[in-house]
Amino acid sequence: MLDKLEMFIAVARERHFGRAADSLGVTQPTLSAGIKQLEEQLGVQLIFRGSRFGGLTPEGQSALVWARRIVGDARQLKDEMRNTRHGLSGRVRIAAIPTALTWAARLSAIFNDQHPNVRFTILSRTSRDILTMLENFEADIGISYIDNEPMGRVSTEHLYHEEYMLVCSDRSSFASQKSVGWGELDGQKLCLLTPDMQNRRIINKNFMDAGIAPEAWIESNSIVALVSNVESGDWLTVLPADIARFLAGGKPLKIIPLSGAGRGHSVGLVAPYREPHTPVIDALLTQARRLPRWND
Repeated sequence: MLDKLEMFIAVARERHFGRAADSLGVTQPTLSAGIKQLEEQLGVQLIFRGSRFGGLTPEGQSALVWARRIVGDARQLKDEMRNTRHGLSGRVRIAAIPTALTWAARLSAIFNDQHPNVRFTILSRTSRDILTMLENFEADIGISYIDNEPMGRVSTEHLYHEEYMLVCSDRSSFASQKSVGWGELDGQKLCLLTPDMQNRRIINKNFMDAGIAPEAWIESNSIVALVSNVESGDWLTVLPADIARFLAGGKPLKIIPLSGAGRGHSVGLVAPYREPHTPVIDALLTQARRLPRWND
């Protein structure tokens, strides 16, 4: 039944039979037959069908909760048995908000030094996407904001507090300042992350608290694109300190602290709530507690 439950989870995630089949590497007829067999075993209809996916039935909504729990337990059992025999091993998928990618790299490198049989895949995603990926087993752990927007039932471990910096060209009128107030950015040519990013929503609130509502002339979901715009013209962007220092290093750019806002939000590891966690996830949460806190 386990493979049928994974098919059901994939259909609920993709809301499309073809995409769900592709994600599992099976044909659509095989997936449809598996869902039908699961419904026959459970004695209920799980999915409304028509010419296309019509959503989950009420019974399907309840079954999805159980399916995720059962599949999660089965994967944990497999991980624990493998780790009992071989030590910490396998591949861990980290989904991280773009502004925390340097921390994802730092954590994975330190962890791999200690546990060389653990491999990592690091994915850049929005905070909302990260929660969905954890719920649907598309990621094993996330790095995201843990004290700002609702997250549901998850386990978290603090990594750092964001400190916001203005990134500007060394030719900018701001370049010689030791700090810049948020209100000073009113009317400036800003390039910022897209509104679906929680970082952008936090920055918008800081602007609002400063009594301004500046317009972003350029928006991107890529921090590299933002910094490239700043380097090539008279643009300004706002980024957390760690990623700003990393991307501005060796370039004709200045990073200047922004003043006048409260303490930045906490960013940390986010894992699906389980007691106990798999050995690898538990070890990652423990490692996070031991990382140096440069700006806390």
